[in-house]
Amino acid sequence: MQQNSSILQERLDDLIKLAFREDIFTGDVATEAIIPIQEEATAIISAKAEGIISGIEVAHRVLNYLGENEFTPLVNDGDRVHPGQELIRMKAKYNVLLSAERTMLNFMQRMSGIATATNQLVAAIEGTGTRLLDTRKTLPGHRYTDKMAVRHGGGLNHRMGLYDMAMLKDNHIKISGGITAAVRNARKQLPISILIEVETSTLEEVKEAVAVGADIIMLDNMSCEMMKQAVDIIGHKAKAEASGNITLERIAQVAATGVDYISVGAITHTVKALDISMNFVQNN
Repeated sequence: MQQNSSILQERLDDLIKLAFREDIFTGDVATEAIIPIQEEATAIISAKAEGIISGIEVAHRVLNYLGENEFTPLVNDGDRVHPGQELIRMKAKYNVLLSAERTMLNFMQRMSGIATATNQLVAAIEGTGTRLLDTRKTLPGHRYTDKMAVRHGGGLNHRMGLYDMAMLKDNHIKISGGITAAVRNARKQLPISILIEVETSTLEEVKEAVAVGADIIMLDNMSCEMMKQAVDIIGHKAKAEASGNITLERIAQVAATGVDYISVGAITHTVKALDISMNFVQNN
């Protein structure tokens, strides 16, 4: 991600604040009614399914938001975990742990689901030289954490948003009057640090994108045979990115065409959460 890390951390903190505003709002009425605020407890967060863990750092920031705590990670983001494996040991006041529980788990379950799905695809193309990319098809407000989880799963981040890469898709191209005009107009307006990617769906469009000097050429919904031809046309003049209808069953065949990248929206927009839970244990 091509953005100052302090800005991204600030956005994460804003997201955590929003999560607590919608969950706690005016107060955790159950906890406040029955739990003495001064009592401390120890809790363990554990995996209930196998997968790639993501969100350890986020869980710590969530807990810090509510109060002082002792936070001990027992695994690292990006590790493979197994059912019953302990992930985090925490000690804090009961009200801090109880009020933070669901928000911590919500982040960790979603992020770990993304990391796990990403890792399955990454494993399928291991050794090919092709890298897996995410997309902007993320949960609104969760762009940073969704893309963090992709990295923990072994994938790479595509652009963070509309501001850090110029992707000229079919509608941009139609409005501009063609690929050549679209790229030339973008080059006139943008600094050289901004890469220009062009979406193509035919070999003629690939040839035009190469000729006008696109940095990355997206091969959208092409057959594997057509992608091989496109990669030959592109050569080393640009990077080739395959996109559209990418599944676990098909991704190795797509990588075999020689593309540099494969982008998959499903890893962030179709998320199966990893089952994770928190339980209290007797203090030592």
